Amino acid sequence: SLSQKNIEVLFLSFAIHATIRLDFFRKRVHMDTIVLLFIAYLLGSIPSGVWIGKSFFKKDIRQFGSGNSGTTNTYRVLGKKAGTVVLFMDIFKGTLATLLPSFFHLPNINPLWFGVAAILGHTFPIFARFKGGKAVATSAGMLLGYQPMFFLYFFVIVLVGLFFTSIV
Repeated sequence: SLSQKNIEVLFLSFAIHATIRLDFFRKRVHMDTIVLLFIAYLLGSIPSGVWIGKSFFKKDIRQFGSGNSGTTNTYRVLGKKAGTVVLFMDIFKGTLATLLPSFFHLPNINPLWFGVAAILGHTFPIFARFKGGKAVATSAGMLLGYQPMFFLYFFVIVLVGLFFTSIV
């Protein structure tokens, strides 16, 4: 039969084992978070305007217009079709990055951090020598992934601003 001392040793052993397991789990979650934040940054770093310009128009859009690689400069330099493609690609980058914690079942982490990582990636892209765009479309994508109603508010505000000022 189990004595009081044996029960205490068994309980202590279980508590230590549970604590060690919990610590390993926390470290794995932290490592998952760090890796996913880096992936979100890499997603944001995809210079869609530069890639579209070089692939289809043989132009580096950073050499023209404002010098940015974002949607607005793509519209100005390469036209509406290329600008629209870059717009959707940039929105998709922000949305996908913001949804990463949901895809990988990390419910205790605010998805906005992953969207911010994508925005930083778009603004300072590792694939384009850290010279990117202003991240307006990527920010819109972050809002779309986080809260679609915020995205609609943002969209309406941008349209009203464009209509009255014609400034992007």
